[in-house]
Amino acid sequence: MAFSTALSGLNAAANNLAVTGNNIANANTTGFKKSRSEFVDVYASSLAGVSKTTPGAGVRVANVAQQFIQGNMQFTDNNLDMGISGEGFFVLAKSPTEINDRAYTRSGEFKLNQEGFVVNNQGQALLAFRPNGATVADGFSTGVMQPIQINTIAGKPQATEQVKFTVNLDASEDIVALPFDKTDPNTFSSQTSATIYDSFGSSHILTTYFVNTGVGVDSQPTWNVYHYLDDTLVPVVGSGGTQSDFGELKFNPSGNLSAPVNADGVVDGLFTLAAHPVTPATGANDIAIGRMSYANSTQFNQRFSVNDLKQNGLPAGQLSGIDTDDEGIIFARFSNGGSEPIGQVALVRFANPQGLSKLGDTSWGQSASSGESISGAPGSNNFGLIQAGAIEASNVDLSAQLVNLIVAQQAYQANAQTISTENSIMQTILNIR
Repeated sequence: MAFSTALSGLNAAANNLAVTGNNIANANTTGFKKSRSEFVDVYASSLAGVSKTTPGAGVRVANVAQQFIQGNMQFTDNNLDMGISGEGFFVLAKSPTEINDRAYTRSGEFKLNQEGFVVNNQGQALLAFRPNGATVADGFSTGVMQPIQINTIAGKPQATEQVKFTVNLDASEDIVALPFDKTDPNTFSSQTSATIYDSFGSSHILTTYFVNTGVGVDSQPTWNVYHYLDDTLVPVVGSGGTQSDFGELKFNPSGNLSAPVNADGVVDGLFTLAAHPVTPATGANDIAIGRMSYANSTQFNQRFSVNDLKQNGLPAGQLSGIDTDDEGIIFARFSNGGSEPIGQVALVRFANPQGLSKLGDTSWGQSASSGESISGAPGSNNFGLIQAGAIEASNVDLSAQLVNLIVAQQAYQANAQTISTENSIMQTILNIR
């Protein structure tokens, strides 16, 4: 009996040594979670149960349990690397075309394959939630996961629809009495230009002319503003749909803009320009700048200046980089200055992560013991955040593992000594004459 009891102890100690050795071997494995041997005692029982004088039949391994505690973040030079700070697992598909065969991992060492998909070292594709539109505000379909493909993305052009100038008009400019003629500098006070874009991303020139007409009947300094797009006059649309060749900017005695005023009484300096002023010869959509704003413009006794210029159009661009924020939203950055969300990294969690099936390659599979996967976006519903350009290191503490190695070795030696002692006793008994 003592032989089998000691042998069970040897087996348990050997298991502990193997688990500890595996932890030590994976001390530098990205996303690795250390394990521990969990033991239970064994008693031989009969119909009457276990007697209170029964010495016990040894020990057995009840479980080799992985410890899903957070590992340290290690920063890298690869902006496709990701680490999860908090709860959750990355979702991996067997391949970009086999997305229903899934595994789960904490290892965020990702790269691009030859087709531009984001994959790990085993070629498994990272899955993300599909974007609903071209902006983050459009949201993501959290019920639809798909692989992320990057190298097929191009920076789409965007037609200009809004332009904003913030200018200072020189209060010392002479009042212009002549009829406006854009070819005669004597008929306007100042001018400025902006580059805008059509639906193909082709550039066009929007030129604005400012004419000082002096103090109006309302005792406010007034400037007429003319807009030309590729030398074509763009009329200003007033209330009731009436059109005029120019708009009016008015200023108060402090030199601040006082009109145009919107329906809420706010000085927004906004003009509505006539729709479809220019049809590009390339076949692009008609250029329609619906909003032309001069908000926060001034009339001071200083030289004319453009203090701010914004327009929302973009030319065509090439992919220049990939960024990921802490909510797992992956942005494609383009050479034209634009950006577009191409997906949000999907995370899942389980009621019992220790029940996950160990698949190797630092990944796990769902099992009956783990429960069903619960998916969600990083930073929501108790899911962790994403650290881009970093990986989660192994959570193995080498110092603790070396101590455990000594303890397991002593347990092994002690059980071996039990066998040696039992053998000596048996030899003594057998040698009695």
